[in-house]
Amino acid sequence: YYIALYISSCPNLLLPIPQIKKKQQDVVGFLEALKIDYAQLDIASNEDNRRWMRENVPGEKKPTNGIPLPPQIFNEAMYCGDYETFFEAKEDNTVYEFLGLTPPPGSKVVFFLFLFVRFLFLFDMKVRQHFRLQYLNIWAK
Repeated sequence: YYIALYISSCPNLLLPIPQIKKKQQDVVGFLEALKIDYAQLDIASNEDNRRWMRENVPGEKKPTNGIPLPPQIFNEAMYCGDYETFFEAKEDNTVYEFLGLTPPPGSKVVFFLFLFVRFLFLFDMKVRQHFRLQYLNIWAK
């Protein structure tokens, strides 16, 4: 497989959308955290990359002006999606499926363990806050 992440090294020059850089960084950070091999293909400095990306994003996925914005993600020539569909896959813990990759063994278990620990942490914070308020109420009387 070959995951290709089409980015713009100059998002502010190319497009008037300040969030492009943040979205690109979000995708890169997540792919690196999962240790997924990928290549960044810059559409700002390489006309061939720009042309290929624009021609290979499916018509129904293009915005009304017909020009797809980075980041765009492909697995070889298979279109995976844009930032919004990547974000949905990330939230649903289906990034491997989104990318057309087989998840490594135990990846879902690790994700659910992470969610469980996060829940316990937030629950613990709420319990501590509740008892702290109760303690303050006792002393205020």
